[in-house]
Amino acid sequence: MGMHVVEETEPVPDGTRLEELAPEPLLTRDYETRPALVYERLRERHGPVAPVDLLGVPAWLVLGYRESLQVLQDDAGWPKGLENWRARTEGRVPADWPLGPSLEVNHVLIQGGDGYRSLRAAWDVALRPFQDPRNPLAKRLKAAVTGYADELISLLGQGGRTGLADLSAQFSRPLPLMAASHLLGFPGSQGDDALMDMWRVLDAGPDAEPALARLLVTLSELAAAKIEKPGDDFPSHLVAAHPDLTVDELARELFMLLGMVSDHVGILISNTVVEVICGDSEGGVRTTLSAGMVRETMNRVVMRKPPLVNFVPRFAAADTPLGAYTIRAGDPVWVSSAAAHADPLFAGQMAPGSSTISSRAHLSWGAGPRQCPARELASTIASAGVSRLFERFGHLELALPVDQLPWRSSPFMRGLRSLPVRYELTGPVEPVVPVTPEPDTAVPEEPVDSVKRRSSLWRYLTGLIRSGD
Repeated sequence: MGMHVVEETEPVPDGTRLEELAPEPLLTRDYETRPALVYERLRERHGPVAPVDLLGVPAWLVLGYRESLQVLQDDAGWPKGLENWRARTEGRVPADWPLGPSLEVNHVLIQGGDGYRSLRAAWDVALRPFQDPRNPLAKRLKAAVTGYADELISLLGQGGRTGLADLSAQFSRPLPLMAASHLLGFPGSQGDDALMDMWRVLDAGPDAEPALARLLVTLSELAAAKIEKPGDDFPSHLVAAHPDLTVDELARELFMLLGMVSDHVGILISNTVVEVICGDSEGGVRTTLSAGMVRETMNRVVMRKPPLVNFVPRFAAADTPLGAYTIRAGDPVWVSSAAAHADPLFAGQMAPGSSTISSRAHLSWGAGPRQCPARELASTIASAGVSRLFERFGHLELALPVDQLPWRSSPFMRGLRSLPVRYELTGPVEPVVPVTPEPDTAVPEEPVDSVKRRSSLWRYLTGLIRSGD
């Protein structure tokens, strides 16, 4: 571990431009495979804030825990909103910048300006019934997630009571997508193709662009339907809390919920499963699971491996000292929760057995007034899925050494590419019984056969079972 740069270094003079510092590329092969070493190298060279190049666009990366809190908790000094980005206003951000499309969708996580407060307030109101465990809608969601988990486990079991499986592709990734579809109130099986398109968008492959176009059309149609005929689902509650939302605006918010819940929660489930499996040899983690301590296990997991490694950018409202540099007004600032958690000034107080800092001090959901509005919802989905997984499997072990598990990195997220396991189900293999939609939100016109009903998603998952025979 390299020595931490002394933070009292004299700040760079106010006139120094970010572009003049020759920022080094962040998204390299090293970052893909060993991001912790990249963060450490940047910290050694620059201290808690470093100039980096994001696919051709210079930005500041915040590596220090204290500095991250300073930015996240000061919404006036470090606002969101692309209108605050000086280089973009001056036309210095390339039109084909790869990160542009994901940042141009102006939803609640990106938006700045006057409209944000009312939109965020509407989100908080709309999510409340789904995040309050005493509310019937929250209870219905948890029951649905448990039912979806049973579906996926039973489908996986069609390949045999014991065998090999990829728990990422066959459980961790589809489960939160199915939960998000429940939240969005897709009628019948209409959400299936949208879920597959969301998967393609998140994977950023060659078919991501047409998938995104189809997904936005689907979500616009859903938004229009909910505005015209509200139900008891998240989009309807959001419209009730913010009646001025247009179809396009509502569709953007639904896209954010679908994307964030699916990728963030999927990674959280996989990482928690690995933690449980690797800690099970001494019986410790499994015992805590049976005692209802899944949440604390997840807190430990996101402290070491947060799914959302870099937050969407904020911008300096004025020339402001931060770390060893002076950030000029309008410069983009990306807070890295992964780097902040590894900050020696913070991580040293989180050593095993230390009670100095609670494991809930993690930044996985952000901090301050713009902390993720759906954090409780996401945690509920993840914990329900993990709990059901270990109730249904009598034995799970990694099919690869833990240090050989394949990871995938993006500018925002980092998670397992696959999670190969050897499994043994408790009891006999159960037939797949699809979770039927709620009567007030679905009018299925097709036969309730799981493969037909679940079109593309279910055919894909069924294909994984067959290919594993």
